[in-house]
Amino acid sequence: MGELSDANAVAEETNPVCGDRLRLMLRVSSGRIEAARFLAYGCAPTIACGSVLAEMIEGMNVEDAARITRQEIAGALDGLPSRKQHAAALAVETLRAALHNLNEAAG
Repeated sequence: MGELSDANAVAEETNPVCGDRLRLMLRVSSGRIEAARFLAYGCAPTIACGSVLAEMIEGMNVEDAARITRQEIAGALDGLPSRKQHAAALAVETLRAALHNLNEAAG
């Protein structure tokens, strides 16, 4: 958790229904995620999903990270209540936005 000052891929997404926000910062080099940090504002599941996502993707190549699903994030947390599934969806949306921003900056 925290800022990543030398991030080259950053995204912040908000769940419009509940107002939860997740900001994801990545440092990517040679197609691999070297570091991932997050800031979360919202319910405990949103914070947990941000944390597990950052742990999952550090060291992963960008292509594999892009395929992470909300089910994998929820599974890494031993499940989420059905009314909190939005937290895993927000994590995936934020990751995809960060990877998109990386591609935009590179090309």
